[in-house]
This record gives sequence, C-alpha cells and structure tokens, in this order.
Amino acid sequence: MWGIFYGLIFTKYFYQGFFYDIISKKENGKAMRKVGILAALTGIFFGTSGGADAAAIYPVYSGYQGTNAAGQVVLLPTTSGTLVQTANPNAASTTRVTGALPQVGSNVTQSYTTAAGRQYYQPSDFDRLADSGLYIGLSAGYSASVSGSMLSDYMNEEYGQFVPGAFQEADFDTDTVIPLQLSVGASINNDLRVDFSYLRYSGISYPSMVKSADGVGGYVDATVDGGAITSNVTMLNLYYNIDAYTGYLAGGMLRPYVGVGAGISLNTIADYVVYDNTFYSEMEPSVAGPGDLTGISDVYAYHNGGTMEQLAFMFEGGLTTEMDGGIKIDFFVRYMNLGQVRTSGSIIVSQTEWLGDGAGGEYPANYDSVYHYTNWYESGRLNTIDLGVRLRLQF
Repeated sequence: MWGIFYGLIFTKYFYQGFFYDIISKKENGKAMRKVGILAALTGIFFGTSGGADAAAIYPVYSGYQGTNAAGQVVLLPTTSGTLVQTANPNAASTTRVTGALPQVGSNVTQSYTTAAGRQYYQPSDFDRLADSGLYIGLSAGYSASVSGSMLSDYMNEEYGQFVPGAFQEADFDTDTVIPLQLSVGASINNDLRVDFSYLRYSGISYPSMVKSADGVGGYVDATVDGGAITSNVTMLNLYYNIDAYTGYLAGGMLRPYVGVGAGISLNTIADYVVYDNTFYSEMEPSVAGPGDLTGISDVYAYHNGGTMEQLAFMFEGGLTTEMDGGIKIDFFVRYMNLGQVRTSGSIIVSQTEWLGDGAGGEYPANYDSVYHYTNWYESGRLNTIDLGVRLRLQF
C-alpha cells in the first residue's frame, strides 16, 4: 500500500518537473502518456520492494509483542519485570552451560576447568581466599612434642666426676608449652606470601632428675632445682598455597599451604642447682687421725645459666579459611628447630666434709668446702612440634 502511495507521488513530480521540460506541449499526447505510465510503475516497484525489505529487517517477534483489537502492535504484559509470554519462534536457539560448576582448583577434567576457565567461572571463590596486600598475624599454639636433652660436656675432664651434673642424657622437662607468634607480612602474588615474625617459647626447663657420676664408674640420682628455658625467635618465613595441586578442600572453604622459615633464636637457660645427697667415703674412721678427711656428702653444684644465639628453622603445613572483615585463619602443624641451649660454663660446688676424731669416729666440719670451675658446660638441642591457630588481618 505504501509502495503504491510513493509511486503516485513520484509519478506526479517526475512528470511535471523533469519530463515537462523535455517534452513540449506540441508533441504527441500518446508519447507523454507512455512516459507517465512508465514512471508510475517504477515508483510502485521501488515502494513495494522497500516495504518488503523493512519487514525482513525488522520482524515482529510474537514472543515479545502482540496485536490488540484495533490492530496495533503492543508489548505483552509483564509480571515483576518478566514477560508473561517468552516463546519466540523466530529467535535462534542458544547453547547454555548448566549444572554445578567445579570449584577453583578442582581436578575435574571438563574443558572449562582449565586455569583460565576456573578464573572466569568462579572469580568470587577464587578471590575469597586469595592473599593480597599487607597483613598482621597473631598465632597461639600448643607444643604437642618437645624433644631434646641435656648432657655434661665436662664429664671427661679431670675431677669432673666430683661435680654433679647430667652425666647421662636427660630429657627436658616440659609444662604446657604455648608458643606465641606475632608476624607482619605481605602477599607477593595470589599463591606466595612472606612475613617477618617474632616467636616466643616458654614452659621448658632443665630435667628435674639427672644421673650424676659416683666417682667409681657408676651413676647416682641427683635432683635439680631451677633451669627454666625460654627461646625468643625472629624469623623470615615464606608460605606457598598448594591448591593448584590439591584443589580447595571442604567444598572450597579450606585452602592448603606449606611454609618454611629461617632465623635467629636467642635461647636462655636460667641458673639451676644439682644436688647429690650421696655419702662418699674417703677413709675408714677407725684408721683416720684427728682432722683427717673421711668422707664427703651433700654436694651442691650451682650451674650458672646462659644465653646463646643459634640458627633456627621451621617447616609448616596448614589450611586457610576466611572470616568476615578480611580476617583469615590458618590451622597449622609446625616443626621448629631452635638450636642449642647451653650454660655459661661457670659451676660453683659446695660440699660437706667429714673429719675423723682420732677415736674411730667422724663428724661434719663446721664449714663447707667450695670450688669454682669455669668453661665446664652443659648443653642440649631443642626441637618442638606445634599445633596452632593463626589470625591474619589483611589491609
């Protein structure tokens, strides 16, 4: 219809404007009528073909539009912003990925579980446990195992057997050992982070009972008082997330990692006293003259504590999860080698001497004999296995 209308308009102006100037009024009227008919047909042809092209380019999709009683094209009604009728026979069918998508780092073998695919499909889960920026960490642990022992380095010295100490290896005594750690670090990338930490151990002490020499090749029990051990450690630590190999655990809630660290430990042992209450006979009182030494008893060895710097290192493995507010939690198991603990080498020995009375008897002297030994050390190595929890606040 619109094509016929445009054809008539074109015929009118084309005939009156262009052909009127070419063909004079004196020419044959029949020739003029032929030209007019040709122009009309040309206009109708272009008008109808233009209308057909527009309909093809801009089709009316019945799935989204409808026609009312007056023949007008209207939008279909909606419910909460959604079309009531969505069927569209003219629309091309689409390919849609359905079903549960794999967790980041999973070992599912579908094509969309490549490294790029995982980051595209689940950026929220991938970023939720990602390490980024600076952080401050605070951890508390429990030393499930403390290994190490003390031993007298002077046992082979001349007269060493007369100075009570640990002549056989004696394991450290432990109370509840709760190592505390404060760390400041930063993430290098999504998988790698580094921090500087301060760690303190306490609740460890010199053994409460040791085997001391009896002077004739055997051993006697000696009790110990004191000898608390503390260790202050500064370390540089490196942690690496291994979910690329293991995948996330617990449905994406836990991210496994491993860590190593090395630094300096300042190991201190407090003063302690080793007491040997054995009576050592030197001479039979029956043959001893007045004032002769017949025996020794109540030997106290005052070991002066000491502090020394040692190379320390650790290995750690754990799982990371996240709380609200950018706080991450690490549950870890850590092996810590704190190096050596050693005394200062100064020992003061006090003992009671027994003297003969010349009549076959003996009595304790009214004084104590005191001896001072230097560079006679006792030492031992200290290792722990810790279970702990670390809170990390990210910035």
